[in-house]
Amino acid sequence: MRQSSVIARRVAAASVSLVVAAGAAACGPKDNDAKSSGGDSQPHKGGTLTVLNSNPQSDFDPARLYTSGGGNVPSLVFRTLTTRNRENGAAGAEVVPDLATDTGRPSENATVWTYTLKTGLKFEDGTPITSADVKYGIERSFAAELSGGAPYLRDWLIGGADYQGPYKDKKGLDSIETPDALTIVFHLNKPEGEFPYLATQTQFTPVPKAKDTGTKYEEHPVSSGPYKVVKNENDGERLTLERNTHWSASTDAERKAYPDTIDVRSGLDSSVINQRLSSSQGADATAVTTDTNLGPAELAKVTGDKALASRVGTGHFGYTNYLAFNPKVKPFDDPKVRQAISYAVDRSSVINAAGGSSLAEPATTYLPNQKSFGYTPYDLFPAGASGNAAKARELLAQAGHKNGLTITLTHSNSKDFETSPEIATAVQDALKKAGITVKLQGLEENDYSDKIHSAKNEPGFFLAHWGADWPSGGPFLAPIFDGRQIVKDGANFNSGFLDDKSVNDEIDAINKLTDLDEAAERWGALDKKIGERALTVPLFHPVYKRLYGEGVKNIVISDWTGVLDISQVAVK
Repeated sequence: MRQSSVIARRVAAASVSLVVAAGAAACGPKDNDAKSSGGDSQPHKGGTLTVLNSNPQSDFDPARLYTSGGGNVPSLVFRTLTTRNRENGAAGAEVVPDLATDTGRPSENATVWTYTLKTGLKFEDGTPITSADVKYGIERSFAAELSGGAPYLRDWLIGGADYQGPYKDKKGLDSIETPDALTIVFHLNKPEGEFPYLATQTQFTPVPKAKDTGTKYEEHPVSSGPYKVVKNENDGERLTLERNTHWSASTDAERKAYPDTIDVRSGLDSSVINQRLSSSQGADATAVTTDTNLGPAELAKVTGDKALASRVGTGHFGYTNYLAFNPKVKPFDDPKVRQAISYAVDRSSVINAAGGSSLAEPATTYLPNQKSFGYTPYDLFPAGASGNAAKARELLAQAGHKNGLTITLTHSNSKDFETSPEIATAVQDALKKAGITVKLQGLEENDYSDKIHSAKNEPGFFLAHWGADWPSGGPFLAPIFDGRQIVKDGANFNSGFLDDKSVNDEIDAINKLTDLDEAAERWGALDKKIGERALTVPLFHPVYKRLYGEGVKNIVISDWTGVLDISQVAVK
């Protein structure tokens, strides 16, 4: 996931913004259903689920959405070839079939992927869903006027780089074949063993060509999921979803579709959302949020109230906050200086600045500490809980800075507890103990984003974060450390400008693997190898803490998204 404000674009909760944690299964309180249901803890169909969000569900078109695992609210309307497993914790980080009968059948070298659609699939108007509809849905995502979705198809599909979408090129993409109504075949220009993960993105949603209204399609996209859009006000600020009577649970093992109606209300202040969920009055008793966390102060209040604490869902998502170095800028061209800073960091103070141990967990690896990413524990520059100033001073002396040095740390002025002034100040204080004077350069969010993603203007030392497009080491390591992804005249994410043939070759080798467990092990080993370069200093993985109404049942939070899965919720 690209570095962006709490991943709202990506996981449609924040987009994505979900956040992360480490290791432990992510799930809600075990007894919350019984406590909130008047003695009947079993979920039933019926009722209205209200969604209270800060960010509007804008661009509600499968071509334009940037989701992970199909998103949250979007996945109620848009089904894809594959999807995320709707289970708590680590089991939820698995990819499973959705419209397709399996997660895909690869050729020997993973450059050709074949899918067969299930029988009996229908759109909201009762017409059958065919492979041609999936192909068309993908092709329209290449149209410039419908941009915004994940970029992988343009990179992976043969001919994708030059294709301009079906409005300009009615011939379509030859690299997507539909030999019959149920079969679709993808031809890639390089091996991609993780194609089943990509097939969870909303760009793989079927779209009936006859119903495509271009940029107006978002107003009433044709549903392939359990709910259809009956109202879309102010570009997703208010969405009303009702049952799609042509959806059949017999073709969908993942979505429960308990509520009759889902009312999505956005544009609300985060404090208002949490207050309404806390009070649970009227319709708010059966309400959830897909994009608003509890802040440190709010969490402290909730923790002291047993009833409220039982209504907090805790989530873990693949996401890492870190310090980034630009080795083209002195003194960060010297590995010993980068290592010294790595030793000097006080993770305890950083975590306190991020809201405390309930909202952040220390990180010493770049990959999140979850099995699906290939997490391999390592701590190459052990700073302990509060930093190793003595070791840092020793390395600085070896680098010719025995009297210390002065550097600048660039950060965002946004109050996000990730790249914001609180975190920057904690780093500043820790490095001072090692003889490093840190000057802080705070920038407004847009200026900050432009600067740190510019190969020409990237600062030497700055706060950064990265979230995964799917739970694997690939979309975590490749954008940041693959030298072939360095962008000189656009948005560049390889902040350390690493272009090492052995690293690039290993990325290619892992991408050929269709055994995702084997691939995960290799990603973990590569993470450690790259970590030796000290191009980043992992700081912490955020933790999601989110309230839900007292009448909400069946809480499922997977390690794929880290937030309550709206497709599982019941209100009766």
